[in-house]
Amino acid sequence: MVQILKIDNLSVAYGRNLALKEVNLGLEAGQLVGIIGPNGAGKSTLLKAMLGIVAYRGQVLVGGQPLAKVRNRVSYVPQKEEVRWDFPVTVWDVVMMGRYRRIGWVKFAAKIDREVVGAALEEVGMSKLRDRQISQLSGGQQQRVFMARALAQEGDIILLDEPLTGVDVASQEVILKLLTHLSQQGKLVLMATHDLNVAAEKCDMLCCINRGLVAFGKPAAVFQPEVLTRTYGGKVLMVNHNYASADRLANSSLDGQNGSGLTTMIID
Repeated sequence: MVQILKIDNLSVAYGRNLALKEVNLGLEAGQLVGIIGPNGAGKSTLLKAMLGIVAYRGQVLVGGQPLAKVRNRVSYVPQKEEVRWDFPVTVWDVVMMGRYRRIGWVKFAAKIDREVVGAALEEVGMSKLRDRQISQLSGGQQQRVFMARALAQEGDIILLDEPLTGVDVASQEVILKLLTHLSQQGKLVLMATHDLNVAAEKCDMLCCINRGLVAFGKPAAVFQPEVLTRTYGGKVLMVNHNYASADRLANSSLDGQNGSGLTTMIID
């Protein structure tokens, strides 16, 4: 695989508060990468630094080029709380916003732009609601629309900040299936999430953040009690669902080679 995103000594401060310190990371195309960590650990800050929407020290390279020169290669799905859902705009309009970097804010959409937007809505199952006001949608439907907007941007890197929070089960399945498909197409997909079970089951690689990079690796290597304790600062109990009795609860591996199934991490 080709390394598409490289982060060197990235640090971010909000005033005197150091949100991230000296993060170094190299990520390859064709992967779904989960970003995990406690509230306030810097997950959203890391994504926003990759976008260039917060000031940072260090370097972010996309395909070997500075981020400022290739921002159109990066797509973004923000947290739902950051969006004004009462803004009077339709589903189609929101997704078309993903084309503005290519067509400009004062030009008209061409046939290819309309085709891309239509295909994106079809992929997330929202074509029939294209004329609906965004404020009239459910939380899951709204998130699907923003997924479609990210698709319409046609970026090589897709960043998602808690895309599964407050979303119904059906929409979660649509989103996760789409993210897996995008990574299989050769995109680099980075998803900040609090759902450790989804991270364990769906992600190819995991990035543990707590005001810096704690660990990076495959789920089997990252989901170990000592790593999660350093990430979350608490005691970790790993519960294997294939075991029926409580006396079998203990530090299970997620390598899939020992007959174990999905494991829940309980952090106290």
